Amino acid sequence: MKKTSTTALTAEELDKKFDSGADIIEHLDLSTAHRPGLEPRRINIDLPDHMLAKLDKQAALRGVTRQSLIKMWLFERLETLSK
Repeated sequence: MKKTSTTALTAEELDKKFDSGADIIEHLDLSTAHRPGLEPRRINIDLPDHMLAKLDKQAALRGVTRQSLIKMWLFERLETLSK
């Protein structure tokens, strides 16, 4: 008998399905899913107008928002430093 999303699986049953490569998504409640340690946190940063203008220009050239550009550049820099 096939189990449905309304049928609870034991941890062992879920592990076996996952380990065998079966699709387990039907058994998960994605409405409560989160990625620990990756929740966004808001920060404030004060920058002079000329820097904002340059950031906006670079963001427009790449077709992204200012915030996305800052996050991309920070990520790249942090990755470089961690090597």
